[in-house]
Amino acid sequence: MIELKSRGELEAMRAAGRVVAKVLRAVREHASVGTSLRELDQLAADILNDEGAKSSFLHYHPRFAPSPYPAVLCTSVNDAVVHGIPTDYRLGDGDLLSVDFGAHVDGWHGDAAVSFVVGNGNQADLDLIAATERGMWAGIEQARPGNRMGDIGHAIAAIGRRAGYGLLADNGGHGVGRAMHEAPHVPNEAVAGKGMPLREGLVIAIEPMFLAGGRDDYRYADDGWTILTSDGSRAAHVEHTIAVTADGPLVLTAQ
Repeated sequence: MIELKSRGELEAMRAAGRVVAKVLRAVREHASVGTSLRELDQLAADILNDEGAKSSFLHYHPRFAPSPYPAVLCTSVNDAVVHGIPTDYRLGDGDLLSVDFGAHVDGWHGDAAVSFVVGNGNQADLDLIAATERGMWAGIEQARPGNRMGDIGHAIAAIGRRAGYGLLADNGGHGVGRAMHEAPHVPNEAVAGKGMPLREGLVIAIEPMFLAGGRDDYRYADDGWTILTSDGSRAAHVEHTIAVTADGPLVLTAQ
C-alpha cells in the first residue's frame, strides 16, 4: 500500500529531514584522518539525543540480515557500497567514505546519504562521487506529477552508464513515511515512461549507488550486512528523501 502524504504530513517529515541533514553535516565535518567509524557513530547518536529524535537504523532487522543492525550510522569505506557497520577502523588519507543515516521524529522518518573523500582524494574517486550526485539530482528532477517511476531510474542510469560505472544490482530507493522503508521500490535503472505514475504527495528516497569497476554484482562481508563490490573497486552512494508536489520535487532532507 502506498500512502500519499498531505501538506501537513510533509511538514512533519521535514522535521525528521532536518535532523538527518544536521547529523550528516556534522559527521562530514568531523571525519578526518585518524577518526574512527565508531566515533562518528557516537557523534550521530549524541545529536539524535540532543534533538529528541530516534534512530531509524538501530535494531532494524530486515529479512536478509542475520541480526538487527547495531548502530545509528551506516559507514561504508572504499569498496563497501552500503550498510557498512561502524567499527574501530580509523579513517586513512584518501579513504572514500559513504555515510547513510535515518531518523524519525514524532513517528515520521527521513533518510539520506553522502559520499566524500577523507583527506587528499584522487581524481577518480572525486569523479565517481560527482557522477553519483549528478545521477541523484537527475532522478530527483524527474519526480514530478505526471511522470512515471521509470523516468527516475532512466535518468539515474543514463549518467552512471555513460560514465562507465556499475549500478548496484538488487538495490535502489524506496518509499518513506511512518516506516523507513515503504512501498514503492525506486529503481536506479529503468525504462523511461514505464512504471507507476508519480502522484502529488508521494514520498520516496532516491539513492543511486555507482560502482567504479563497471560491474553491478556484489558480495556480502562476513558481518552479513556490509555490501562490497565484487571486484574490489570503489563505490559511492548518495541519497535524499523527496516529496512529489505540484510545484516540483521537494527535498525533505536538505540542510
